[in-house]
Amino acid sequence: MSIWIALLRGINVGGNNLLPMKDLVAVLEELGCTNVSTYIQSGNVVFERPRNDAMRLSKRIGNTVLKNHSFKPRTLVLTTDEFENAVVSNPFPDAEVSPKSLQIFFLSEEPTSPEFEMLNSIKSRNESYALIEKVFYLHAPDGIGRSKLAARVEKLLGVNATARNWRTVSKLLEMARRSNNATA
Repeated sequence: MSIWIALLRGINVGGNNLLPMKDLVAVLEELGCTNVSTYIQSGNVVFERPRNDAMRLSKRIGNTVLKNHSFKPRTLVLTTDEFENAVVSNPFPDAEVSPKSLQIFFLSEEPTSPEFEMLNSIKSRNESYALIEKVFYLHAPDGIGRSKLAARVEKLLGVNATARNWRTVSKLLEMARRSNNATA
């Protein structure tokens, strides 16, 4: 069995795309996942499943939610190794003390032609960003909600993305490691 992390985009936000976590657990169990654990109400899941194709599993999760709940969230499934690599590659370790100001955008694929000129033109003077393979890091000390860059990352990179703050990323990695140790 392998430990996986699924990030569902746009559920339970602003009263839209409501999906109780118990229902999300049931969706994953329907797909053969075991030891399913969720974190907060915004589509963060750690689970076990035999090694499989992450992209195919992402589609199956989205389609099963659609079948059972009448909306299809974008879903990104990552291995624990991929997730851990994103964490240890954080280019802004000093920002970790303010976890809400550090946002990690997990990308569906590596961008082929990101618009760096536009990214640079809209970022505030206090913001810093880095693109490392399939992960975009944004440190916005004035707040992610105020960041013009945060709002346009996906469009300017030209790939689908889902973002989590540092606190959520750290908690998910802790949960995955704990699950990994339990199965070892």
